[in-house]
Amino acid sequence: MAAKKSDEPSGQGEVPWSPRNLLVPYLLLALSTYRAHGYLLQQYLRGLGFFGVDTTTIYRNLRQLEKQGLVTSAWDTGEDGPARRVYTLTDAGEVFLKSWAGALDQYRTILDQFFSMYSGATPPPPPKRNEPEP
Repeated sequence: MAAKKSDEPSGQGEVPWSPRNLLVPYLLLALSTYRAHGYLLQQYLRGLGFFGVDTTTIYRNLRQLEKQGLVTSAWDTGEDGPARRVYTLTDAGEVFLKSWAGALDQYRTILDQFFSMYSGATPPPPPKRNEPEP
């Protein structure tokens, strides 16, 4: 079942879905564990196989998430180099992450079914006839 498309998350299970948006739940997941700046998030994503994601893309997504109220940011002026903007997940971000997890779980079920049929482990269901289309 495909998730409903929306530019503004409502926290009610509406998750925009497309492969290009897969970066969002991974950013939210990382920020659910620790505060982080863009470069650290880029390293985290590379460790998960997201090799083509640059910091510009990460910061663009983080700014959008902040605009939506899903993350907050603050300047970290630590002694280890220049000031960096660090991001933290908000309560609304946690709700949205939970919605993403539900949508991805549904998508995983659909993918599991596809690969089961593709490998021949499960035959595809026969088409149903004489049923009106929704």
